[in-house]
Amino acid sequence: MTIFLILAPYGAFASLMLVASATESLVAAIFVSLGTIALDAVRGRSLKILPSGTAVLFAGVAGYLHLIDPSLSDKAVKLAIDVGVFTISFGSMLLRYPFTTQYAREALPAEMAAMPGFMRANYIITGVWTASTLLMMLTNAAILYIPSLPIWIGLAVAFAARNSAVYFTKWYRRAQFARLPVDALPKPH
Repeated sequence: MTIFLILAPYGAFASLMLVASATESLVAAIFVSLGTIALDAVRGRSLKILPSGTAVLFAGVAGYLHLIDPSLSDKAVKLAIDVGVFTISFGSMLLRYPFTTQYAREALPAEMAAMPGFMRANYIITGVWTASTLLMMLTNAAILYIPSLPIWIGLAVAFAARNSAVYFTKWYRRAQFARLPVDALPKPH
């Protein structure tokens, strides 16, 4: 469920870009991002780097599109979003606080978050998501600058990259839990 909520703003943006204008898609993505932030707040969870950063990113690109360059192509808008998400993800690692850390701290008992491998695991998972975003960014840049490339390549790469990151995250978490003693595993809620 958490991964679905994390990806919901991007899913809304990407889906709407197929049938609506870039501005409409960005505005919808802003509202979905704000909705995920509100849901976390209602559940008593912390404000997180990724949804708050992407809400600002979507708003910034929408503002640029509306106020400065309304002729910006859909391909350029997608690339701008990819660059922004990459910056948020990679930036969180440069700041020594991988964005996945916030989600993991809320999902795991405090004892597990205090374990030596906790931060390493978060760097690895965040690194996979950052690589996924980099792949999408490079693909969208190629589509923007090589007009003969079909748009479906970007969709296929985005689908494959995101799904690979989701599956890796699930697999890696299971692999990490498998190495822990049974009494250290999180208790079902």
